[in-house]
Amino acid sequence: MTTFLKIDFVSDVSCPWCAIGLKALDQALARVAGDITAELHFQPFELNPKMAPEGQEITEHITEKYGITPEQADVNRENIRQRGEQLGFTFSRADQPGGGRSRIYNTFDAHRLLHWAGLQEAGLQKVLKEGLLKAYFTDGHSPASHAVLVRVAGESGLDPVQAAEILASHAYAKEVRERESFYQTQGVHSVPAVIINDRHLISGGQPVEVFEQALRQIAAAG
Repeated sequence: MTTFLKIDFVSDVSCPWCAIGLKALDQALARVAGDITAELHFQPFELNPKMAPEGQEITEHITEKYGITPEQADVNRENIRQRGEQLGFTFSRADQPGGGRSRIYNTFDAHRLLHWAGLQEAGLQKVLKEGLLKAYFTDGHSPASHAVLVRVAGESGLDPVQAAEILASHAYAKEVRERESFYQTQGVHSVPAVIINDRHLISGGQPVEVFEQALRQIAAAG
């Protein structure tokens, strides 16, 4: 008998641990396939809701926000890059063409587009989410750029004309704000936050084995 699980993946497209968490969760779901099926819903969370449109240089931002040195920030980035590599996700180095994650940006419009994608054909929201993570972390493109968002939407199987119309308007702004507020009131203050069946919370970019064990335990408990 196959157990169905509803999974809400609360995250930001500028969060490296969210990229790691999603890859690990995907691999855990592949391991439990046959025993467990899951439906993923991507929920909005902004790491930097007050970020200016032009963004901020990443090392400057991290050292200011977390009170660490540039050297510590470099070590953290390298650890993240290696974790991603182990899972099959590429975080570009700062010295590569394009600079990789050289700046951090406001992501509200990306979340509006993701909300819209979630109303479309099943699976398209996940494809868009993965496309946006790759565009930022691997290719070094701004998730605040409407041109980037429209391109990735089109590559994800969504209508690029409709995507551009949504971005040019205030469509889904209210809905995104409401979802952000809801999860904050539920105690989600860091991401990724993986919520299963509206009851069970797994925090952080956990290893594949941790996600697999949690999925099996939750499924067995009914």
